[in-house]
Amino acid sequence: MLENKNILIGVTGGIAAYKTANIIRLFVKEGANVKVVMTEHAKKFITPLTLATLSKNPVVSEFYNPENGDWNSHVSLGLWSDLFLIAPATANTIAKMANGIADNLLLTTYLSAKCPVFVAPTMDLDMFNHPTTQKNINTLVSFGNHIMEPEEGELASGLSGKGRMAEPETIVEEIKRFFSKKKLNKVTGKKLLINAGPTREAIDPVRYISNHSTGKMGIAIAAAAADSGFDVTLIVGPVNIVPKNSSIKIINVVSAKEMTEQCLKKFPESDVAILAAAVADFTPSDYRNQKIKSNGKGLSLNLIPTADIAGSLGKIKKESQILVGFALETENEVSNAKKKLLKKNLDLIILNSLNDEEAGFGFDTNKITIIDKYDKIDIFGLKSKDQVAKDIIDKVVSMI
Repeated sequence: MLENKNILIGVTGGIAAYKTANIIRLFVKEGANVKVVMTEHAKKFITPLTLATLSKNPVVSEFYNPENGDWNSHVSLGLWSDLFLIAPATANTIAKMANGIADNLLLTTYLSAKCPVFVAPTMDLDMFNHPTTQKNINTLVSFGNHIMEPEEGELASGLSGKGRMAEPETIVEEIKRFFSKKKLNKVTGKKLLINAGPTREAIDPVRYISNHSTGKMGIAIAAAAADSGFDVTLIVGPVNIVPKNSSIKIINVVSAKEMTEQCLKKFPESDVAILAAAVADFTPSDYRNQKIKSNGKGLSLNLIPTADIAGSLGKIKKESQILVGFALETENEVSNAKKKLLKKNLDLIILNSLNDEEAGFGFDTNKITIIDKYDKIDIFGLKSKDQVAKDIIDKVVSMI
């Protein structure tokens, strides 16, 4: 759920700042992009170098660099973020957030952020229970902020009670659940159609023309879509694997003609269609009812084009529908993919290159580039096909 999510972490001056290092480590392990903004007091509890090393990004705390005048834009930080987590959040910072005080970079970023904000309070139990603190926390809740309840236990003061910042694992799991629910809410009731695998174009009762597609990528996408809450219909050619998610409706086909007929039938009722199948471009013009006998001589086949499924669906696509295609290229990859996207009226195209090692047919890994109709290009590294499938579905969900 956190793969490629941009998470901004605000660190304030509480003893629990040492826990923030582990929060960052867990986010990065989940595939999130992490940036950190600190208050000056926070630096007394944990160094910027530690957090920069773990997050793989520079830590900011000042409005500008006094040595060269470089400006740290609180607006840009807020726009970059998919989520802003303030952990630890002291009573002082919570009070300032509730009352619109903007006397440091963290607070100005908070006031300009348009993303969800999560606050993990940390303080002594008397401070937490004080009516002013409770009022300020309720004010933040009324603003739509998410408060991560502190835990009970031994506190830095030596007292024991409620006030300990939630543990890193608890914080990360809660944020993962948040993104999971957000995705489910967006796609609940949405129908997604996907085709996958090869087709077989019969020459005679024994022989056929096909390709090396195993269907792994398309079936992984179907599973990721179902896990995200889509109502999934999978039209699949001859393959040796089945989807992991039992909720997926499966329509088995063999030929390009059958694949085309089913796609045209199911597309009008779909909100999203993803065309991941390796459909044969050509089929024999004449099918022989009997096995062709070997006569020691050559055999010539007359091949005719099969239907263009992507082009056909692109012509009938409604504005409310999202149509996703694939492009497998060996040269001029990006320019050829863009041409296909425009020609077939696609909203997204997933580019695969046969020049990438361990990507494409038969492998458990893949390396993709996603290009959308607004010419935005996202390049991903080599990943498992399950992870690639999640990247594709995340992109589709972001467009709904």
